[in-house]
Amino acid sequence: MKALIVDDERLGRAELRRLLEPHPEVEIVGEARDADEALAQIEQLQPDLLFLDIQMPGRSGFELLEQLERVPLVIFTTAYDEYALKAFEVNALDYLLKPVSPERLEAALARAAMRKAKPVMDGGQRIFVKDGKRTPVIELPMAQIP
Repeated sequence: MKALIVDDERLGRAELRRLLEPHPEVEIVGEARDADEALAQIEQLQPDLLFLDIQMPGRSGFELLEQLERVPLVIFTTAYDEYALKAFEVNALDYLLKPVSPERLEAALARAAMRKAKPVMDGGQRIFVKDGKRTPVIELPMAQIP
């Protein structure tokens, strides 16, 4: 799975790259410091997955997503929990708070692999559960009509 890391903080990008080392299924194809760099790289590299910070100089991660014709799978990586609900409203796959724990990253990558293998059908529903600092999403499959 080709991934692009988008974060204005060099140390944040380096830490995420380090956390992804034990995951050979993820190929980091590039890094971007802001939405402008990310937009150019997304068009050129066509990543399957974005690790996307929200607050960056210039435009936010949300504003970047609004500009994309084809939106890859998105895992937000941010220090702010107040954007979690909005992140899932734009169909984010997951929302990881910094500092990112290896266990949460692994769970997010498992979700990405499942989604890539079998995309969610339109009409499915999501439930958001606030659990302390985490806001996991539970995806409900679309009901099948016999």
